Amino acid sequence: MALLELDELTRRFGGLVAVDHVSMRVSEGEVRAVIGPNGAGKSTLFNLITGILEPSHGTVRFAGESVTGLSASRICQRGIARTFQLTALFPAMSARENVRLAAQAREARRWQFYGGRAVFEVAGDRADAALERLGLSVIGNRPAGLLSHGDQRLLEVAMALAQDPQLLLLDEPTQGLSVEETAQAVETLSGLFAEGRMTVLLVEHDMEVVFRLAQRITVLHRGAVIADGLPEAIKQDDRVQAAYLGGFA
Repeated sequence: MALLELDELTRRFGGLVAVDHVSMRVSEGEVRAVIGPNGAGKSTLFNLITGILEPSHGTVRFAGESVTGLSASRICQRGIARTFQLTALFPAMSARENVRLAAQAREARRWQFYGGRAVFEVAGDRADAALERLGLSVIGNRPAGLLSHGDQRLLEVAMALAQDPQLLLLDEPTQGLSVEETAQAVETLSGLFAEGRMTVLLVEHDMEVVFRLAQRITVLHRGAVIADGLPEAIKQDDRVQAAYLGGFA
């Protein structure tokens, strides 16, 4: 069953077509990577899915219902969470408070109760669980701005997880990481994905990371899909080699 369906999704900025009639089906439980050169439209595609941008044409369907044109907050409440290419944290607040606020943002009514417990109490429990899943419990009380870049990137993932999403979008999760930090991040994410509890859409430039994590790959070039398939098929695709991989095997 397709959890996410994109039909002819298009975004124009004046005369520039950033996303060009993209159609895609992402199955429930799938880990899908979206790759392509700089300017291919990957982050714009994420912004269209999550409601930060409205499409010029086409539709986004999630769990069988159209979310086209909904606000980012309403799409979040439907069960889609994301990270950003540039780390977006509250640096003066603790890591745990960053995650707790993200968990609370999932709720449409901020002061509703769960069995006599206020939503902010439940959000605290979700924050603790998300930090533990990513091995970040030990840094929970530290200010987010004082964490290493690698821990900040994983903290953003924890913030997304605390929203209890059905669909998780990760935009360049290893960007700016050292070789050692990248290896640790891949190990952590691989363990997370192996749980099989969510569907993942991943944008990533590091092809070693992509081929380690993704079950299927969609390739964008100049805003359009030029290939879609299993990792081994993508490696051998002449169009992909010419547009992006440049001999990577």
